[in-house]
Amino acid sequence: MKSEKLGTNPVGAVMVVGAGIAGVQAALDLADAGFYVYVVEAQPAIGGVMAQLDKTFPTNDCSMCILSPKLVECGRHLNIEILAPARVQGIAGEPGNFTVTVNQAARYIDPVKCIACGLCAEKCPKKVPDAFNQGLIPRKAAYVLYPQAVPLKYAIDAANCIYFKKGGKCKACEKFCPTGAVDFSQSDRPRDLQVGAVILAPGFKPYDPKQYGAYHYANYPNVITSMEFERILSASGPYQGHLVRPSDHKEPQKIAWLQCVGSRDLNHCDNSHCSAVCCMYAIKEAVIAKEHSKNGLDAAIFFMDMRTMGKDFEKYYWRARDEQGVRFIRSRVHSIDPVPDTDDLSIRYLDEDGTLRSETFEMLVLSVGLEVAPDVLEMGRTLGIDFNVNKFAETSSFTPVTTTRPGIFVCGAFQGPKDIPQSVMEASASAAAAGELLAAARFSLAKKKPEFAERDISQESPRIGVFVCSCGINIAGVIDVEAVRDYAGTLPFVAYVENNLFTCSQDTQEIIKERIKEHNLNRIVVASCTPKTHEPLFQETIKEAGLNKYLFELTNIRDQGSWVHMNEPERATRRAKDQVRMSVAKVALQQPLKEFTLPITKAGLVIGGGAAGMEAALGMADQGFKVHLVEKKDFLGGHALKLNHTWRGEPVKPYVDGLVQRVTGHPQIEVYLNSEVADVQGFVGNFTSTISTGGRETMVAHGAAVIAIGAHSYKPNEYLYKENPLVMLALELDQAIREKNPLVTAAKCAAFIQCVGSREPERPYCSRVCCTHSVESAIRLKEINPDMDVYILYRDLRTYGLRENLYKEAREKGVMFIRFSGDDKPQVAQTAQGGLQITVKDLILGIPITIKPDILTLATAIIVKEQEKLAQMFKVPLNHEGFFLEAHMKLRPVDFATEGVFVAGLAHYPKPLDEAIAQAKAAAARAAVVLSQESIKAGGVVAFIDPALCSGCQACVGVCPFGAIDYKEPENVCEVNQALCKGCGTCAGNCPSECITLLGFSNKQIYTQIDQALAELKDLAAG
Repeated sequence: MKSEKLGTNPVGAVMVVGAGIAGVQAALDLADAGFYVYVVEAQPAIGGVMAQLDKTFPTNDCSMCILSPKLVECGRHLNIEILAPARVQGIAGEPGNFTVTVNQAARYIDPVKCIACGLCAEKCPKKVPDAFNQGLIPRKAAYVLYPQAVPLKYAIDAANCIYFKKGGKCKACEKFCPTGAVDFSQSDRPRDLQVGAVILAPGFKPYDPKQYGAYHYANYPNVITSMEFERILSASGPYQGHLVRPSDHKEPQKIAWLQCVGSRDLNHCDNSHCSAVCCMYAIKEAVIAKEHSKNGLDAAIFFMDMRTMGKDFEKYYWRARDEQGVRFIRSRVHSIDPVPDTDDLSIRYLDEDGTLRSETFEMLVLSVGLEVAPDVLEMGRTLGIDFNVNKFAETSSFTPVTTTRPGIFVCGAFQGPKDIPQSVMEASASAAAAGELLAAARFSLAKKKPEFAERDISQESPRIGVFVCSCGINIAGVIDVEAVRDYAGTLPFVAYVENNLFTCSQDTQEIIKERIKEHNLNRIVVASCTPKTHEPLFQETIKEAGLNKYLFELTNIRDQGSWVHMNEPERATRRAKDQVRMSVAKVALQQPLKEFTLPITKAGLVIGGGAAGMEAALGMADQGFKVHLVEKKDFLGGHALKLNHTWRGEPVKPYVDGLVQRVTGHPQIEVYLNSEVADVQGFVGNFTSTISTGGRETMVAHGAAVIAIGAHSYKPNEYLYKENPLVMLALELDQAIREKNPLVTAAKCAAFIQCVGSREPERPYCSRVCCTHSVESAIRLKEINPDMDVYILYRDLRTYGLRENLYKEAREKGVMFIRFSGDDKPQVAQTAQGGLQITVKDLILGIPITIKPDILTLATAIIVKEQEKLAQMFKVPLNHEGFFLEAHMKLRPVDFATEGVFVAGLAHYPKPLDEAIAQAKAAAARAAVVLSQESIKAGGVVAFIDPALCSGCQACVGVCPFGAIDYKEPENVCEVNQALCKGCGTCAGNCPSECITLLGFSNKQIYTQIDQALAELKDLAAG
């Protein structure tokens, strides 16, 4: 980014093109960090493809449930202006000062007047295929994109509207609109907008399998795409989440998924790349379909390589196979034929032993790949950016979110096929890149968030409003939500009850605010899903309505009700009533809680001086923040120093040397070598850490921290490693190639063994980088000696995304790939002459073969060490394999649950250099959101010690994980520093005299909830 630095007058606004999850995240990060953001979206509402998905892997979270709060936050953010539908037409200027021409398309419905009542759609006589629902059902020409759309405003499809097609006839929508919002006089409006940077996040287009003749997608109604299947499963989809097939709406008993349709294929299309997500979404769809099935579903996935290389993906795959009974068949299906006199389908395929088999299914799902839409390609050319051979935006491994045109950045699937977490990381990384470029203009155009006057309820009796969410059928498909609503109306202090289709949607937030004012409500209960993702949304809503945000209770009747009792609707309904009764009783006792303001220390701490740590440090420093960079060793660079090239062939050493030079020469970065963090105190915005350097301790204050301590290579005991000098690890081979070691240069035969220590019960994860690195190394060996015999022994070849081109190149160069089973691994023996002999069963030939390599390279697992102490100091969790555990796998992939602490690089999970850099930049962006603020709120849900009851036993002091309690010896009492308290409640639970109250969770509230939970049992006992 240094080459793009500007003068002193850049424009403090950024344009984000595309409003799927990547575009929304980039917009929020920038707006929260002090920039004004224009979001340009081609559709009439934001949300992108994620809004069309049913569930997300590997957690099976409802996609819309976790996305909706982000959309609502984006829609009502003071510093985000949504232009939808709109398209970019041109650009002029230079980095820091662009003029972007945007064509804002006419909606023909005034969004200011539209109240989203739906009468226009109800009365519209024209039906057209509903593209959002993949054409499975029709919609009207007057329509809203989807039920939870943001903005929730209707639009008229002029291409199909009778008024436009038949010269002014019809106008039914105008006649019945109660607010006069329909406006046929509207026209497209070009706008020239001044921005300092542009972020491209237009997403992807699913491959259209109509051209895939052998699978007859266009001819057989029960051959559908994976996106169509997502809509079938979705609670807001065409069949309300019921598992039925399109032809006759019967529930299928057998479904097959066919992988790599429109991916890894140059015969039917021009898509040589792997689409990276298809294996996992097929597994997820199979698992969820089995849950939806009433009569038991036979689910089979036909695949070439199972590419479950993400965090917790391998475990998800194993559970689907071993616990949920999904069948996995390694074969590419040859053809599909109809079964006469039925709507069923017969497929023919070769199984692993070469036998031709035939099997009948009632539905086939084509796992379609990802590609860039033609109109998006045209937009990219208009903006002057380059594309790679697979027609994705061209970037470098070292600047993964920077396009070939300075000042224009990219994130998400437009840069290459990828999953949601990587898209979100790149979104934040692109926000960091734009923030570095425009640091001087921060807050120059941003508007200040208004303060809402808080209503005094001290003299009011409780008046509780209860809102029960249907969540499509996620809740209402199991729980009788109307019965729960009616029951809530009978409870003490409840003044208003309502059932909503989606309580988290933008329109319902406005409804809640209106109901608070109409019915003079002073406490709110929402019965829906998890507070983890939705509580801040509802708290902000009631705050805008004038209530203290803590006068709120969210009861989770989805995760704790409809999901766990999906086959017991009566019991789930009874449980939901119990939960609502408990929440109403608790919130009735709730009093407003006060927060106080604390200043923020505008400095960051980065732990780890590898590529990720240095990129994170520069990402903050280039935005104007002081950074303390701590490295355990006496040099910077980490594992990147051991790499020769990226998978794209870019030399790594010049990049690392330049990075070290930039870091050590940066006036805002202080480097501590031979150092460790010895202690951490404080909280977000106000941390104090002790850095130990050779026995000398330095105290540094910082507002945010990034953990980037890297990981290590597993050192195996198997395959003669350390017993025979011809056996080496992947990075040792890199060194041998770099040093032109005769073992390598004179070799006539080389072999690689994959998954050494990975994908095993003790390490049930894929290390993500190994397949690509081995393929890259194999190509290097072929370049050294084209006549060398090179073998790669693998279980599944996981060259995901654009890396598939490398796999293709290796095969073309004569590298031989031999697949083995995890249950029958290669055997390596030492010959009498000290050489090597490998015996492996070739699963295609069905016979053991022998290889006598001159060198053997082991692709070993990536593991973590010595991370527990740091995790304890920062109060952040680790997963079962020891990697740091992020706050949310999909939507908060660099945040921890502990605010102000972020993670990047291998410490989070194995990943290649380009992804580590993107995550580091993302961590810098998230840290900048904290550091750019002047102050932070503290207090609220915190502990309070009643000194009159405290015995001074200090039990609370010892158990407080945040060091927030002090013992005051003269008074013989303990006292809580509420600025440090995080409201965990550990002290209150340990206090023998019950003198500690956790505000918002007082003993009286907890006991009342327990009484209400047992109320039915008491009634039964009394009867």
